[in-house]
Amino acid sequence: MLVAHVLTSLHVGGGERLTLDLAAGQAAAGHRVLVVSLEQPAGGPLGAAFEARGLTVERLTKRPGFDPTLILRLALLFRRHGVEVAHLHNRLPVIYGAPAGRLAGALVVSTRHGPRAGGPRERWLLRGAGRLLHAAVAVSPEVGELERQRGTAPADKISVIENGIDLSRFEATPARRRAARSALGIPEHAWVMGSVGRFAPEKDYPFLVRAAAPLLGPDVRLVIVGDGTEMPSVKAEAAARQVAAFVCLPGLRDDVPDMLAALDVFVLSSRMEGLPLVVLEAMATGLPVVSTAVGGLPKLITDGENGFLVPAGDEAALRARLASLRADPAAARVVAARGQTRVREHHSRDRMVSRYLDLYQSLGRAA
Repeated sequence: MLVAHVLTSLHVGGGERLTLDLAAGQAAAGHRVLVVSLEQPAGGPLGAAFEARGLTVERLTKRPGFDPTLILRLALLFRRHGVEVAHLHNRLPVIYGAPAGRLAGALVVSTRHGPRAGGPRERWLLRGAGRLLHAAVAVSPEVGELERQRGTAPADKISVIENGIDLSRFEATPARRRAARSALGIPEHAWVMGSVGRFAPEKDYPFLVRAAAPLLGPDVRLVIVGDGTEMPSVKAEAAARQVAAFVCLPGLRDDVPDMLAALDVFVLSSRMEGLPLVVLEAMATGLPVVSTAVGGLPKLITDGENGFLVPAGDEAALRARLASLRADPAAARVVAARGQTRVREHHSRDRMVSRYLDLYQSLGRAA
């Protein structure tokens, strides 16, 4: 079968990286796969990563504002390639890709990777486009419930397929750890907490800096990998607390497995989430994870068993948990090992790919 994955852009984000793994897994299973970006202007660093996996990448530029011509252009592209499944990731691809997929005679499937709602006009367009979907997938039950409440997809067409990752890429060997720390300029003996993600308001990295600041010093470092609009706020927070020398902000990186290998503990400080890919990656790496109890995280993490949960925005709780992990590395290793087992058993890329292919095939039989 020929599957077209439609993305807003090819920039680095959890949904985009998840789509890269899904598309590559489908290609490895013998299916033809096309990737379409709607970014204006066309570009994005993940384009090369998709192409390196042997995937065809097409770019259709969305014009400013609502662009009805994009529906026709997408439909023509789908017809030209013989697309059988149009798989639409997040909001804009659904708005344009759902009618385009129907016009082209393809099965239309969406995946909602997170809870962000968009503006009133966008929500109205989503509700209309959602009626054209054959299936709507959410990455967690919480995201699925939000889809039902907002009416952005018919309730009887919503299902949950949790994210999966390529487990072979995540292994924190001593040599990888040393190399990653050297590249970041972090002492080998330091205790390092960190995070990876977009510097967006919902990630709440200034909160992470405030919580971690009293713990930081020459032997305790904080690393936050990524870039975005909140970078100036994070730098200002570190400067205001006089810990900038101990906060490493390496910017956008394409070597997430290496960055994770440099850490002793992974921290998710978000105000809202779906089922973030990077938490699965951190657990697969063998890191203890401390996360805010948002989105699908309480379903993934049992506090004190395979990770740790703290209330969103609670600086004291996050700081206390981080301090306790530094003080008791043996206990941290036990919890990290359980988290690693959980991800290996339930969140492999192969499992995710199989579930999506089963969904496509069931829709084809019903059509």
